Order: sequence, then C-alpha cells, then structure tokens
Amino acid sequence: MSWIRNEELKLSFFENLAIKIIKQGPIPKHIAFIMDGNRRWATKFNLNKSEGHKFGFEKLSEALQWCLEIGIQEVTVYAFSIENFKRSQDEIDTLMGLAKEKFAKVLEEKDKLHEKGVKIRVVGNLDMLPNDVQKVVADAMLLTKDNSKSILNVAFAYTSRDEITNSIKTIVEGVENNELISEDLDNVLIDECMYTNQSSPVDLLVRTSGEMRL
Repeated sequence: MSWIRNEELKLSFFENLAIKIIKQGPIPKHIAFIMDGNRRWATKFNLNKSEGHKFGFEKLSEALQWCLEIGIQEVTVYAFSIENFKRSQDEIDTLMGLAKEKFAKVLEEKDKLHEKGVKIRVVGNLDMLPNDVQKVVADAMLLTKDNSKSILNVAFAYTSRDEITNSIKTIVEGVENNELISEDLDNVLIDECMYTNQSSPVDLLVRTSGEMRL
C-alpha cells in the first residue's frame, strides 16, 4: 500500500457528480475511520486473516485519496487497539510486521508526501510497541512533521480509556513535581494532556465493518 496513490482516482460520472455536490456544502474538517471487519471479510472469502488486514490497508489508501480529493484537512484512522493485544501471537506479529512495512513506506514516498503536504502523527501508548516498530513510527513522524496541508493521525496501541488514564497520570505527575496546583485542573488542562491534544474535534466517525456498537 502507498500512503499516496500514484494514479488519479478513476471516477464514474456519478462519483464525479457526488464530489461536486459535496464540495458545494460545508466540508468536514476532521473525519475518523475505525478500521474494523478485516478478519470477518477474510473469513467470508476463505482467506487468511493476514490477507484481510492487507486488503484493509489497501482500502485505507483509497479512502485517504478520496479525502485528499474532497479537501478534508484531517483524517484519523483507528488502526490497532490495545484490546488487539489479546489476539493470538501469530496475528499480533502479522499486524506489527504489516505496520512496520507500511510506515517504512513513508520514507520511500517522502517526496509525494511533501508534495501533498501530508503530516503523519501516530497517537497511542507507543511504549507497548516493539522497538523496531517504535523506531519506524518515529522516523515517519519526524520526516513529515513540517507538512501542514493535511494531517493523518494513526491511532496505534490506542484506546480512549488508556488516553484518559495517561492524561490523569500526567497531571498527577505535574502536581507531585510542583508544576501544577489543584486549581489548574480543568477541561482545557485535561485536553492538553491527551494523546490527541493537537487534533481538532472529529466531525464524522465511520466504522468500516457495518457493525453498530456505539
């Protein structure tokens, strides 16, 4: 999968019409995708789970191209939940290997990413990731940190509970180090301690599998 596809979107008449209509109204500033259903898709077509995950990344590339075409400024992809560490070690290893491969691709595609102005941010409890994955993630973020036309957030080793817990721990440490006092505690401070503190609010959330769990 390329983060930025080489070919232009091949759109039908109705797809072109849909884009023109969407652009006439307010465009969501921030869209988030929960990448769900890859394993069920693979099972449906009698494929290995790894094939489902690979196909999911391919569809992500297509979705990102749509977002660039429409003019959406920020996209968040919930790619790997902390809960996913409960899966079999074989599947975890496959996902980590796939992640390492795709983030390494960023280094190969740096010219395209700079041309499109795409900044990649990875949010989550990154200490839970293998060292080699941490390194390639850090390299991808450093490479694109100065881009500002659009932002891709990849939530990796992430859950909202962990994000909230980390935020509270950060505040507690600040109090213990005499950097904060109890009167400093408010919604703004909690937001600033979140993994997602640099992101705008999500305007639209899409769950790809069709599951209705929220």
